[in-house]
Amino acid sequence: MPEPLLEAVGLSRTFGTVRAVDDVSLALAEGGSLGIVGGSGSGKTTTARILVGLERADAGEVRVRGTVRPSRVRGRRQRLARAREVQMVFQDPYLSLDPRTGVERALRETLRLHFPDRDPGPRTRELLDQVGLGSRAAGALPRELSGGQRQRVAIARALAVEPAVLVLDEAVAALDVSVQAQILNLLADIRAETPIGYLFITHDLGVVRCVTDEVLVMRHGRVVEAGGTAEVLAAPQHPYTRLLLDSVPRPGWDPDRIAAARQELTAVQASPPQEA
Repeated sequence: MPEPLLEAVGLSRTFGTVRAVDDVSLALAEGGSLGIVGGSGSGKTTTARILVGLERADAGEVRVRGTVRPSRVRGRRQRLARAREVQMVFQDPYLSLDPRTGVERALRETLRLHFPDRDPGPRTRELLDQVGLGSRAAGALPRELSGGQRQRVAIARALAVEPAVLVLDEAVAALDVSVQAQILNLLADIRAETPIGYLFITHDLGVVRCVTDEVLVMRHGRVVEAGGTAEVLAAPQHPYTRLLLDSVPRPGWDPDRIAAARQELTAVQASPPQEA
């Protein structure tokens, strides 16, 4: 088997008395797409933040191309090197974009920071074209763009550093359905053209079904089910996974059954998390 592009082994993270992440392991292949799905409080976003380096694990380790990544980084060189390993795209790109900086300038500044010996012009134009943004958007400020356009900017800026892995934390959750489809198609095209690996953090099983090869289902910080996406969604083995599936509307399904499943899911997710 080829060495995983990104691997986590035994990750744990505790906040106070709550185990937010409890012995989570995962592996993402080069060019692969892995989904982490679960409700609010399942630990999926904390897991993602550990993988990116925004949170420190209490236990376990993260490996990129087989090399253990240190929990602490010291100095500018190490910070830039880590950024080129894993980049994150958040649910609300407006919060991560400088409201005073235009799109093209933001991309040029990112490229100058990571590749000071290169002319940023050609790569900036390539990135804008890659994410489907024209000349008008290139000169715009974030507030002058639609939600879908801002998410394209966030993706372009993340791709600018040429990361091995792109982590997308509910990256299409705030978008209209039609815009979601456009962004997911864009990500599929980028994946087809590059060896980048995707890690999708989401509560939306429709997104997982469309864009991932493998899936992990998390509840209260633990992985309760894992496997190939098609297999898990076709024949879920864990009651929580079945409950997640039952709460998603599908053609021909009884609305009362869906409502009952959603009510049960809400009650399950509101149950007390495990204590450390």
